[in-house]
Amino acid sequence: MIIETFRQAIQNVWSNKLRTFLTMLGIIIGVMAVIVIVGLGNGMTKSMRDSFSALGTNTLSVQVWGNGSRTVSVEEMYKLPTKYPELIQSISPQIDFSGSGTLKIGTTSYRWSNISGVDENYSAMKNYQIAQGRGLQYMDIKDNKQVCVIGDYLAQTAFRGDALGKTISLSGVPYTVIGVLSKSGDSSEGSADDVIYIPYENAQRMGTGTMMMGTDEMFLLTSTSRDTASAAKGIVEKRLYKTYQSSDYYMVMTSAEMMDAMNTMMNTMMIVLVAIAAISLLVGGIGIMNIMLVSVTERTREIGIRKALGAKERTILSQFVVEAATTSALGGVLGIALGYIVSMGANKVLPMFMSDTAITVSPSFNSIVVAFGISVGIGVLFGYLPAKRAAKLNPIDALRYD
Repeated sequence: MIIETFRQAIQNVWSNKLRTFLTMLGIIIGVMAVIVIVGLGNGMTKSMRDSFSALGTNTLSVQVWGNGSRTVSVEEMYKLPTKYPELIQSISPQIDFSGSGTLKIGTTSYRWSNISGVDENYSAMKNYQIAQGRGLQYMDIKDNKQVCVIGDYLAQTAFRGDALGKTISLSGVPYTVIGVLSKSGDSSEGSADDVIYIPYENAQRMGTGTMMMGTDEMFLLTSTSRDTASAAKGIVEKRLYKTYQSSDYYMVMTSAEMMDAMNTMMNTMMIVLVAIAAISLLVGGIGIMNIMLVSVTERTREIGIRKALGAKERTILSQFVVEAATTSALGGVLGIALGYIVSMGANKVLPMFMSDTAITVSPSFNSIVVAFGISVGIGVLFGYLPAKRAAKLNPIDALRYD
């Protein structure tokens, strides 16, 4: 009985190919969108985890806004690894600044370069590799030397790969290039390769100048291990609270907390996008209900004949419900296939625009099963009302229908 009902449903669906396809279109688009969006979310999550893994699970970021005359000096922060060697491994200041006119090479201004004042530990803490020359050293920091390490973008754009020993100007102060970092991204303006690192005390002095767009003092710390990161965070927060007497003037985050925050943001975004994609499934369900109502009207005499020959209401009901579910299921299958095709196309196109970030669209088995299940469920849900209407038809009135 079930097999015969399914066979009739397939036959009825196949007899109106164009109408069936147009009916399934909303389901196809909805399922495809859900699969692609979930796949993109999986790829972004993986890329983010890889980035944090490269940074290290024992990294802490400290941002200090300050409170008037109350400040914590770099020297005081440097005491923490010495005082708590079992928790804190190393520390580096990071003073970020930028602004129109800050960086000039020759007569050309570079507005989007990321300029930071750091110490000799920073490169190792960030896992940066030196491609040419050397990195900042202790004596560069101690003697406030006007030297810098630049990224691959500036080395190639401004110096055509021959940057060592050349001079750049930061707020009118000349700095000699002593090192070039290895290429880490697409080497474009504003990317991770468009950077300059100078001794942090030089950056502090530049922060008092009138040409700056603003300064922001930060510290990068590494704990002795992943397990001691939380304890190291507590030590840093305790030291900063001692000075500022409030937690409003600083923020300390471990790499794990940063990753959790990013995961929360990603999950929220994914829920919103999937909800938008689900609208297509709802529209598809309404389309199925509409076409099934039309089908019931077209086949009224057929229903009357079957009921006159003894067909029960549940037989008529199951036939139309199965037909609606079959239409929706076929739409789900086509949506899954289209979702895979779009995902593969996106994996070819994305690297052209995001070569500095390895993001792949990776549809998951769970998302496919859920999308297909929802598509079938929508067919059953929206097909039930027309099926119920067909099952309740009076056989005499149905036979008289013209």
